[in-house]
Amino acid sequence: MNYTRTAAVLLLSLTLSFCASQEQKVDKEREQNPKYQYNAGIFYLNNGQPDEAIKYLEKALTLQPNFDLALDGMGLAHTMKGNFKEAIKYFNQCLIANPTLTDAHNHLGSVYQELNMLSEAEEQFQASVADGTYHSRELPLYNLARLYYIQEKNELALEYVDRALNVNSRLAMALNLKGLIYERAERFQDAIVCYQDALRLLPQDINLTYNLAGAFFKNKNYIKAKEIFTALQSRVADPEMRANIERYLEMINREIR
Repeated sequence: MNYTRTAAVLLLSLTLSFCASQEQKVDKEREQNPKYQYNAGIFYLNNGQPDEAIKYLEKALTLQPNFDLALDGMGLAHTMKGNFKEAIKYFNQCLIANPTLTDAHNHLGSVYQELNMLSEAEEQFQASVADGTYHSRELPLYNLARLYYIQEKNELALEYVDRALNVNSRLAMALNLKGLIYERAERFQDAIVCYQDALRLLPQDINLTYNLAGAFFKNKNYIKAKEIFTALQSRVADPEMRANIERYLEMINREIR
């Protein structure tokens, strides 16, 4: 009898049994760990799977009902699903559990704005801005600028978009918004500069490219506008934008005849 081989097989069996036992222990610990469940939920949230995220976040909240980050995550998941009333409920619960969680103020403000509850949105964004230590302070500043732009409060919109860019000069959506504000004021050359700066950060962005071409058209630089619109045309899938480009090109052709 080959005792060496038999001993090796027994050792392997024991090792596999030990590994299986360890895995079961780890799985059980994870099952009872609210932070692990929260992290798993955020993983799915970041990958655009809100339903999967909710399963893990609900488990985290079962284990720790006042877990502020999990409540905020639930609000985000329901926002992604368009369940805005549910989102508001969870963001408010989060702020009861932890009034200093500035992310929740900003997220709640975005939902209020989506529902056209502009006063409530402004209050939440201002609460976020008031936190001088907030790690993403440019976001509520941008959100306030967008809110004021919607309300046609152009001077306030420009003030807040500049404040957002002072915090983060590489915030492309703020540069785009600044361009839109300048266009409304018929400062088309300034708008062109903003869109160009944004496109240096996001060279393939279709909306930025479209806005740049439109600003060149409004600034009566028809040749440049035609060049950009023509190059953009084949990249656009949205029927409304394609129709708008065709209309722009027709107007340009009439202008340069």
